[in-house]
Amino acid sequence: MPALRLVLADQLTRTVAALRGGRKADDVILFAEVAEEATYVKHHKQKIVFLFSAMRAFAKEMEADGWRVRYVKLDDPDNAGSLFGEVQRAFSEEDVEELVVTACGEYRLAEDMEGWGRRLNRSVEIRDDDRFVCSLPEFRAWADGRKTLRMEYFYREMRKKTGLLMKGDDPEGGQWNFDQENRKKLPKGYEPPPAPEAVDNEIVREVKALVEDRFGDHFGTLDGYFYGITRDDARARLETFIEKCLPDFGDYQDAMATGKDFLNHGLISAYLNAGLLTPIEICEAAEEAYKSGHAPLNAVEGFIRQIIGWREYVRGIYWLKMPEYKERNALDADRPLPDFYWTAETDMHCVAEAVRNTRDHAYAHHIQRLMVTGNLALLLGVAPDSINEWYLIVYADAYEWVELPNVHGMAIWADGGVLGSKPYAASGAYINRMSNYCKSCRYNVRERTGEDACPFNYLYWDFVMRNEEKLRGNQRMAMVFRNLDKKDKSEKLALRASAREFFKRLEAS
Repeated sequence: MPALRLVLADQLTRTVAALRGGRKADDVILFAEVAEEATYVKHHKQKIVFLFSAMRAFAKEMEADGWRVRYVKLDDPDNAGSLFGEVQRAFSEEDVEELVVTACGEYRLAEDMEGWGRRLNRSVEIRDDDRFVCSLPEFRAWADGRKTLRMEYFYREMRKKTGLLMKGDDPEGGQWNFDQENRKKLPKGYEPPPAPEAVDNEIVREVKALVEDRFGDHFGTLDGYFYGITRDDARARLETFIEKCLPDFGDYQDAMATGKDFLNHGLISAYLNAGLLTPIEICEAAEEAYKSGHAPLNAVEGFIRQIIGWREYVRGIYWLKMPEYKERNALDADRPLPDFYWTAETDMHCVAEAVRNTRDHAYAHHIQRLMVTGNLALLLGVAPDSINEWYLIVYADAYEWVELPNVHGMAIWADGGVLGSKPYAASGAYINRMSNYCKSCRYNVRERTGEDACPFNYLYWDFVMRNEEKLRGNQRMAMVFRNLDKKDKSEKLALRASAREFFKRLEAS
């Protein structure tokens, strides 16, 4: 019987499960731009432009291939405003009898979809999303019975499963992880590969105008928009990364520099998470660069670990632990998110740079996200819901399945140790070691207390003392507390006093 096949904006893959077995002459593919999905959080303008534009381009390709396509634009006067509403409208206007859809990537929508069959009084088939290396049942089997769910051990299983960077049963180079080689500061005068060029075509121009009209109050700017919208665009970006960026990616993947918004990073996560690239093709391209001598092992291993290790792992954690996972608040954090996360107006130069980059590009690389904006939210004790929503809003590659574990678990340790054995807290010394930010900052990274001290320094120790009861028993924190115990009472009081003054200024701003 003819089917309605719903394809979501992050499912732009020709082989996506919902399309498999479809009959071009009989079935209808539904694409819908709906206000509900664009505003359940106020997504970055560039994120909406990217997803709507890519969906329009993909729909045109499917139509050219002979599919019957039903495309609902946001400004369609009959737009129902929600995915369910558009599915319901399609059933009333198209000669279709059942709905086929690929499982979505966010719990809130997945829970809603479970009730669609009853509400529609139609057959609804929700197919597993098999675009990942590790299926959800496979992840559950791996996690079953383990006291701790550490990514490193999961990653090794994925290496064995895929055969990537393997010599028989042994890892290429004799070790699984070359992370210690991937923490170099940029050398003086280093020039990274050129930044991506702005993208301008008819579809993008049309969607930009729509977004400015409908979502003008959303975060971000559309100036310098660089996200391609087709699979060919995504493949071209992957090829650029492999050719120009990957050779130095490993050495400098944790580095940061003023005005250097992209450095050697891939800029492919938005394409990957939207379905325009697949994890295996990305990893195979990187592996081939190693085999051909174009890129060193530490770079290729570090990159592949992000794709088949970390990305697959956080997806597994999300679906294993939700919905309870989102409610965890192990450190009882409750402060509001500071305004400078939106405005970039702060004397902390590292934070201003990370937020500016985010505002301008719907992008910041993983160390800016983890060790600047994430680390600061941890030290301040920002309420988990507030900082999680910020990350979900501001990045073009953000969907809750990937955002929540990264922020909730890795950045702010709200999960109490599911992902990381200890909070990823750091003082200004780490930022100074990995960047040139501190040279342009109004604060002195070597000062621990007082008006001129780097706020990360006293906030770090304030965080440790504030959470001492919860963290002192953590073996991974033993050295931190030994250092705390060496401080005399006056120094501890000075650190706490500096933190209090900082919080007062936040509350007054």
